[in-house]
Amino acid sequence: MLNPVELFVGLRYLRAKRRTRFVSFITLISLLGISLGVAALIVILSVMNGFEGELRNRLLSMSAHGSVAAADGTTEGWQTVLEQVAEEPGVTAAAPFIQMEGMIQSGRDLVAVLVHGVEPAYEGALSGEMINMVAGSLDALQSGERSIILGRMLAYDLGAKIGDGVVLLVPKPVGDGTLQPVLERFVTRGIFEAGLQDHDAVLALVHTDDVADILDLGSAVTSIRFRADDVLAAPGIARSLQAKLGSEYKSSDWTIENGSYFRAIRLEKMMMSLILSLIIGVAAFNIVASLVMVVTDKTTDIAVLRTLGMGPQGVVKVFFVQGAVIGWAGVAIGVLLGVVLALNVPTLVPMLEQLFGFQIMPGDVYYVTNIPSELESQDVIVIAIAAFVLTSLATLYPARRAALVNPAAALRYE
Repeated sequence: MLNPVELFVGLRYLRAKRRTRFVSFITLISLLGISLGVAALIVILSVMNGFEGELRNRLLSMSAHGSVAAADGTTEGWQTVLEQVAEEPGVTAAAPFIQMEGMIQSGRDLVAVLVHGVEPAYEGALSGEMINMVAGSLDALQSGERSIILGRMLAYDLGAKIGDGVVLLVPKPVGDGTLQPVLERFVTRGIFEAGLQDHDAVLALVHTDDVADILDLGSAVTSIRFRADDVLAAPGIARSLQAKLGSEYKSSDWTIENGSYFRAIRLEKMMMSLILSLIIGVAAFNIVASLVMVVTDKTTDIAVLRTLGMGPQGVVKVFFVQGAVIGWAGVAIGVLLGVVLALNVPTLVPMLEQLFGFQIMPGDVYYVTNIPSELESQDVIVIAIAAFVLTSLATLYPARRAALVNPAAALRYE
C-alpha cells in the first residue's frame, strides 16, 4: 500500500522545474502517444465491427440464418419438417428452398447463375423484408408461369429489363448418373439488389415449383431454411434441430456457410490490433526513458529520502506513482476520446468528406458508401486493461533502478 509520503513525492516529481523541462516534454509526448494509441485502437476496432455487421446483414439479406436438409439431398414431405423447424424455440420463420446452378442467356450474352427456388408466401416472412427490390415484386413469382427475378448486376450484365425473356441452361441429373442439359425460357419479372457482389452478380430467384419441375423433384425440396430471432443464436438452433431430427437430416448455419468471410475479418482485426498496439508500446518506452532521466536527475533526492529512512520499496513506489499517473492518465484520456469518436464516426466522416472535398468510399466503387461503427464494451475493456498493464510494467525498470541508488555514493560529492 502507498503511504502519503510516497504518493506526495511521486506526484511532486511530475511538476517540471526549469532544468527538467525536456524530461517533462518527453512525459507529455508519452501521455499523448498513449492517448492517441488507445483512441485509434478503439475507433479502428469499432469501424471493423461495423463493417463486420454490415457484411453479416448483406450476406443474410438473401440467405437464411440456418437450414435443414435430408442427408440424401432431397427432402420429401417437407411440410412436416417445416412445421418442426418453425416450432423450434428461437425460430421466427421457415421456408422451403431449392438451389441449382446453371447458365443464363439473354441475346448473345451467356453468364453463370445460381438459381434459388423460393416460395413467395414463406420467403416474405423469411427474408423478403431485407430484399431491396429495385423493380417488380417478390409476389410476381407464380407457380408454373416461369417467372424470374434477377440480381441487379446480373440483369446489367445480361442487359435484361422487366418483361424481357431469358433462357436458363441447367444440367439435369438422369438415371445413369450423367447430366442432361435442359433449356427453359423464363420472363424477367423483377430486379433486386442485396448490396453484395456474390448475390447481385450471380443470383436469380424463381418459384420452387418451377425448379422442381425442371429437376423432376416432384413435390420435394432440397432444404428447409429458417430465420432466428437472434442471428447469433442460429448455430445453437441448428444443433438443436440436428439432435431432434436425427441422422437422416443434416443442419447448417450462416457461420459455417460464410465462415471464410468472418475468418478473414477476425484475422484483419487481430493484425490491426497488433499494429496499433505498437503505438502504445512506443509511448510506454517513452515513459521508461523519461523516468530513467528523472532517476538520474533525482539521484541526490533519492539519497536524501533513503537517509531519512525511506526503504528501497518506498523509492520504487515513488517512481511507480509518477509513471503510473502518466500512463493511466493517457489511457483514461484515450478511452474517453476513442469512445466519443467511435460513437460519432457516421457523423464525423461526412463532415470530413465535405471539408476536404472527397469521398472515402465512393458509391461507384464500393457497395458500402458510409463508414459504419459498432462500439463494443468488451473491446474497450480489453484495450483499457491491456494499456493499463503495459504502462504499469513500463515503470518497473526505472523504479527498480532508483531503488538501487547507493545513498553514500550519491551524497559523497554533494
